[in-house]
Amino acid sequence: MFDLKNIDQDWTLFLDRDGVINLEIRNEYVRHWGEFKFYDESILALPLLAQKFSRIVITTNQKGVSKGLMTEADLTNIHQNMLFEINKVGGRIDHIFYCTDFDNDSYHRKPQPGMAFQAKEKFPTIDFSKTIMVGNRTSDMEFGRNAGLHTVFLATTHPETNFPDPTIDYRFNHLLEFAEALK
Repeated sequence: MFDLKNIDQDWTLFLDRDGVINLEIRNEYVRHWGEFKFYDESILALPLLAQKFSRIVITTNQKGVSKGLMTEADLTNIHQNMLFEINKVGGRIDHIFYCTDFDNDSYHRKPQPGMAFQAKEKFPTIDFSKTIMVGNRTSDMEFGRNAGLHTVFLATTHPETNFPDPTIDYRFNHLLEFAEALK
């Protein structure tokens, strides 16, 4: 396991979106900006994380688009508003990678590692041995492992998830608890 105290500006942070940054709608999708609600802890954590990591990217599955429940324009609108609010409080997201594919076996859909390699292509200096995936589902942890990343599980939506677990390096209750552990 890696030591949180060794994290510096050489490290990259991958964040899932729903259940990490914002409230996840159980068995449903955030379809438009009016349904998007930040966790109070996340909006406080993001400025702290921006100071610690040189790159912060979101990797998020968004099957609601391929199901026809929302459009890609709706998703773009959610992300533009989210980024505006994050920037307003001193946080930063350098890029958002999302997969709208319906097929669970799609290379770009978590837990497959495609979005990690998209990030590496956009930001060639990313070193996967110095990258952390933070998520609230086992598929996020498997994505991290499949790409050779370190993993942090947030128990926001699935507190029953077993820990210790071979796919999880650290477990925290929410994003702010993780950010504070980096001090």
